Amino acid sequence: MNPSTQPRRMPRRPARPRGFTMIEMLVALVVLAVGMLGVAILFGISLHSGSSAISRMQAVNLAADIADRIRANRRADNGTGTAYGGAAADNGCTGAGAVSCTPAQMAADDLYHWQRQLSQSIGGGTATGTVIFVAGTPATYTITVAWKERAGTGVATLQYQMQVQVPTS
Repeated sequence: MNPSTQPRRMPRRPARPRGFTMIEMLVALVVLAVGMLGVAILFGISLHSGSSAISRMQAVNLAADIADRIRANRRADNGTGTAYGGAAADNGCTGAGAVSCTPAQMAADDLYHWQRQLSQSIGGGTATGTVIFVAGTPATYTITVAWKERAGTGVATLQYQMQVQVPTS
């Protein structure tokens, strides 16, 4: 055979290793772990924010509830501010065995049920509510709902306040 007719062979390079090395795998695992840790932290933050939003929504709804009760029972206060600014009492004015109550007794009953709802609805029973009467024309009630909530490493006291004006007639 003539050397000029023989096919020329290219010199072969040594075979490259295929696949991943152990170091590449460890680096990929560290990057994945850091990403998953970030996702877990974001999930925790979103849970806390959602819980805080629910507490705020409950505070707004409960303040509006007592405001509606005050408007519905405007004869309870004869300008003294003692009906809804006074003590709460379970007079049995509502429910199955309801009795006939005066407007002032109904106001005390409203406060009692409202304060029970506050303690049951918002963040672990830490909520409190106050109603302050300001004389004038029309009469003004300042409703404040306060509750405690975890904030970072401590506890923060949050509050929602609204004013409602109630005409006497």
